[in-house]
Amino acid sequence: MNVLIIIPARGGSKGIPRKNLRPLAGKPLLHYSIQTSLASAYQPDVYVTSEDDEVLFMAKKLGAKTYERPPELSGDDITLDPVIYDAYRGIRAIEGKDYDLIVTLQPTSPLLKTITLDEALDQMARKPSIDTMIAAVDDTHLTWGEKNGEFIPNYQERLNRQYLPKTYKETGGFLITRKSIISEHNRIGKNTQLAILTRKEGIDIDTFEDFNLCEFYLKRKTILFVVAGYPAIGLGHIYNTLILAHEITNHRLIFLVDENSRLGLEKIRSNNYEVHMQESPDILDDIMKFKPYLVINDRLDTTTAYMNTLRSRKIRTLNIEDLGEGAMLADVVVNAIYPEKKAAPNHYYGPDYFCAREEFFLTPVKPVREKVGNILITFGGVDPANLTLKTLEAIYDHCIAAGISIHVVTGLGYENAASLEAFKGIELHRNIINISELMSQADMAFTSAGRTTYELALLGIPSIILCQNAREQTHFFADERHGFINLGLGEQVATDLILDQFRQLLNDHDRRRGMQEKMLKNDIREGKRRVVKLIHEILEKP
Repeated sequence: MNVLIIIPARGGSKGIPRKNLRPLAGKPLLHYSIQTSLASAYQPDVYVTSEDDEVLFMAKKLGAKTYERPPELSGDDITLDPVIYDAYRGIRAIEGKDYDLIVTLQPTSPLLKTITLDEALDQMARKPSIDTMIAAVDDTHLTWGEKNGEFIPNYQERLNRQYLPKTYKETGGFLITRKSIISEHNRIGKNTQLAILTRKEGIDIDTFEDFNLCEFYLKRKTILFVVAGYPAIGLGHIYNTLILAHEITNHRLIFLVDENSRLGLEKIRSNNYEVHMQESPDILDDIMKFKPYLVINDRLDTTTAYMNTLRSRKIRTLNIEDLGEGAMLADVVVNAIYPEKKAAPNHYYGPDYFCAREEFFLTPVKPVREKVGNILITFGGVDPANLTLKTLEAIYDHCIAAGISIHVVTGLGYENAASLEAFKGIELHRNIINISELMSQADMAFTSAGRTTYELALLGIPSIILCQNAREQTHFFADERHGFINLGLGEQVATDLILDQFRQLLNDHDRRRGMQEKMLKNDIREGKRRVVKLIHEILEKP
């Protein structure tokens, strides 16, 4: 079929001066409609019609042909029907072609996709009975009209949107008509069909607000969080990436978890983010499906082969807590927990880069009391070594005798809840969302050497540490310098030692106050802001 696309682009614009030539995401607005048209599989003739010399000049630079609009068709009150008909007749003579379909495609719809245009052309090609195809969006709402100076509803009954009669609004995306229909005063035949666009594709630029919205979409990039979370490693990586995701509002966010991370998948899904589980034997194949601009890896150590593949596809990377050989190939590495043996460029580590949830910034620091009345035990979402049970076995009798209350927090992946049933009188909290409240009520805490240590430090809660595994023993923050008592690998610590350290701390108010002072000296509160800034710097690099 011979297809002609006519792009009407006046030089004058009242709402946005010189709108069709104004830069949108670094390119003239006119660029987008021309490129959408030129990319069509129908290989159409693409013409810009305008009364403005600069618009015609720019259209040629952008790859379109041009047709000068006569002055009598250039006024503000002229509708598009005579403009398109005049251009159609003139171009038909120039090209010597008998066009089957004439498409009006306005430059004010820069987010229209070529595939959407071609699908509409496909329908016209398959169904000769369709006279006209018009781009539209679903605009079903409770609406009002005006009659004789009074506002009146356009509905008989107030219903939820899904139960209202469908209403569609034309966009400037396209109007496709057959040569048998087009005339000086008409482009719409009896059998007219609507091509329903997404809200995004259907945006028409009439105001600066529309312009800014399109700019937002054109600059929006895809960020893919590749993350792991399962009983053996806990859910710390999941929580960390969710904190970062909550801070990023101007880009598309997708999560991808490995084949072991069903637990992590459910946690991310409960936060209403788009999340997928690995389907291919090599997770790299899954990553490529999403065509990300930036991959944020929070899944323990990466390999050189993995990172080289991402680099070869020109995918930017930010790795979190990565001690693997692949870390040296990342654009940025952020490591709040593990020490680095050797300083490397673009590696940021230590308490200054911990990302805390907003609840901790809104929770006041509790002064250290002379008498301890409340103990918090929290060993993460999984607690694979069941250090919760070990700690309870060590301190339970002493606490009951001293009238000290015990609050125990367990997570989604904790599988040993039955082992805690013998401890009557404790307050058990499972998978809570407001742990900062429990922390702020505690006079002391028991925890592992993970991210919870930073949260406790933000609130200044004197704490005793039992490490879950050998890797946790390398966490440099959970030590005496930062206000913690670290007893080492939890499964190797005798319950008598736990009780002895607990009793000493109970009876030493000055030591507990000194621990809090050390905790509060750390600059943890700005960590999230620093990491988000690093992410945006990667996204903004040319």
